[in-house]
Amino acid sequence: MTIYTQADSNIRKTWLLLGMFLVLIIGLSYFFSYYYDNLAILYVAVGFSVLQSIVSYWYSDKIILAMTRAKEVDHQKNPELYHLLENLTIASGLPQPKFYLLEESQPNAFATGRDPSHAAIVVTRGLIEKLDKVELEGVLAHELSHIGNRDSLVMTVTVILVGIISMMASMFFRIGRIGGRSRDNDNKSNGVLALVGLVAVILAPIAATLVQLAISRKREFLADASGALLTRYPEGLAKALEKISQDSSPLKVANDSTAHLYIASPFRGKQATSWLVKLFSTHPPIKERVVALRQMSI
Repeated sequence: MTIYTQADSNIRKTWLLLGMFLVLIIGLSYFFSYYYDNLAILYVAVGFSVLQSIVSYWYSDKIILAMTRAKEVDHQKNPELYHLLENLTIASGLPQPKFYLLEESQPNAFATGRDPSHAAIVVTRGLIEKLDKVELEGVLAHELSHIGNRDSLVMTVTVILVGIISMMASMFFRIGRIGGRSRDNDNKSNGVLALVGLVAVILAPIAATLVQLAISRKREFLADASGALLTRYPEGLAKALEKISQDSSPLKVANDSTAHLYIASPFRGKQATSWLVKLFSTHPPIKERVVALRQMSI
């Protein structure tokens, strides 16, 4: 498991995910176009999904940076920080990503971009001030691993398509009161179709979200391992994760749509260990990640 061997695998998984989600979108659209006896629903839904996917793929990094209000790091004002990332980038063999700073007291970081040539790493002010050099190096190596492994691409695609499915489900649910297939006089069949449609509307976004969250959690473990291999010092990242998880500072720009990008959940004070919370969590528990990292040191 290295920063190189995961890239091709993640690219294949991205296209597989894209295909799976598009099949789900087309399936939902077809069902409702049949139920409402209007093929325009199918054409509009699929066309909008494809257009939204293309636009979001090309401009996702700019959208996310704008949402978080991150500012590009000034080389002259932050020479040590910039050179630390530069050295890790050279060691990884990746192109130099753009470097951004988020003026937040919570220690955290994330990477974004569709590929290594169009990538950016964002760190908070709190991360710089509260972590030592070795710990900061571990965090940057983790984010570089996300870029090298094409994790940003995987997560961008899944987030976009989950959003589309949720939006479609909401739209179909609202127009469901109109009634479907008026030319069909079989009320029993109409009722069965309505029930199937209701179940699909409820379960489709839940299933899509669970897939997204499962992928997000797996990507964090992979990036931890790849980052530790890059620095050759797993303990640095392990200590960094412990410090990040123990800090109670809020992250003002945190929201559900970008939470999965951060190295640790930006939502504090709501940590729990029940299986249900873990199931719907964007990140694996910090304790499990720290244990896995320290096992690499043995």
